[in-house]
Amino acid sequence: MRTAIFFSGMLLVTSLTPALAADPTGDWQVADGVANIRVAQCNGNMWGAVSWEKEPGGHDIHNPDVTKKDRPTLGMPILIDMKKKAGVDQWEGQVYNAKDGQFYSSTITPTDPDHMEIRGCVLGFLCGGETWTRVGPAIPSSPANSMAKGIAPKGATAPKAAASAAPPRTTGSVAGQKMAAGKPADAIGDICLLPDIAGFAH
Repeated sequence: MRTAIFFSGMLLVTSLTPALAADPTGDWQVADGVANIRVAQCNGNMWGAVSWEKEPGGHDIHNPDVTKKDRPTLGMPILIDMKKKAGVDQWEGQVYNAKDGQFYSSTITPTDPDHMEIRGCVLGFLCGGETWTRVGPAIPSSPANSMAKGIAPKGATAPKAAASAAPPRTTGSVAGQKMAAGKPADAIGDICLLPDIAGFAH
């Protein structure tokens, strides 16, 4: 039995080093291939947001918060404040299911460099899951990840809001790697700077 997790998919990693097997950061394609989820470490915990959609232009129409029903699904947080579990390569937190507008207890577990298992549970039982596949390299931690939460490293300055016509920031995202390769930057950039993630209060 599967839980109604927002998307299903898989992932492709570019390196076969053992360390990446335990690194959940990067872009992952859900099991049914309808979206990619970008996972990054923001203020010490893992977050994931929609970085690509097979059918663009979606909105969060099932959200019970009427102020968010017009929110685009591109850039929407899916993995919420996932904390590392002691002694295991697993993170736990919440997953947002845009199909019903609900949050569920969830874990993410890299099973090898190319795949990550996500499991969600309702009320601690009726658990199910799927496997995502890597489609982008791991994302190194960066000052922007801390500054997005107002915790700037010593000597650093917080990034200023960019004008709408300016190119997306590349720190902490795969955008810089794409630009360096002569490819256009992605539309999402550093997910730690997305308002729904940067404004999250512990």
